[in-house]
Amino acid sequence: MNPTDASVAWEHPPTRRAWSKQLAANALALFGWVALWVALLAILVVFLSPGYTIFFVPFLLYSFYRAFLQLFVLPAVFRMRRVLREYPWRLYSDAPHGLADRSDVVGRQNGWFEFPNPARPHELLPMVFPRHWGVGWWNRRMAPRAKPELKAQIGVVWLAGDPRFIGVIAAPTSDESTPRRFRFLSQQTGSDGGRRSVADWGATAEDIERGRRAGVRSARP
Repeated sequence: MNPTDASVAWEHPPTRRAWSKQLAANALALFGWVALWVALLAILVVFLSPGYTIFFVPFLLYSFYRAFLQLFVLPAVFRMRRVLREYPWRLYSDAPHGLADRSDVVGRQNGWFEFPNPARPHELLPMVFPRHWGVGWWNRRMAPRAKPELKAQIGVVWLAGDPRFIGVIAAPTSDESTPRRFRFLSQQTGSDGGRRSVADWGATAEDIERGRRAGVRSARP
């Protein structure tokens, strides 16, 4: 099944399977880091003398930090599903991207891609990774000095969403049949020190309502 044939990305069976695998991997990571923290603490308290505490503290702190991060990652996976249930996949070849911060973007940014405005396809809009969690894989392939074989892995990217609001980006498998590495992209372009009105990009009331169903918390008409 061609992923772009489905009316929304969630109707593409490989997408549902890939999302389920990502959910399972993140759930296992949460339980794994919690279990590691408990195990390290138990070893320190039960089997070792207090003198070993200094050696265990860095590992305890790191495992606690990773478990804490997973508490934010898991809800994000479910928010991605809302986007996948609302928008179809669009495939883009050689989408412009970069890691340097853009002056026209407000707030945190951890790399960006540009995609065509649905209302004006000649106009490219930047979308950014709003969080640093889990974007290392993407960043390594977006780096200017990345090896060609790494860059080729994002030569084609899949986007479910609206560049004026929100989106889920994915990289295809080698046979380009299945998405992987789902991550959020958001629209954070500023105008006069604040968020731009989506009406400037031709968004209609229907577009805004669709964005809200996909999880956009605020969109100025």
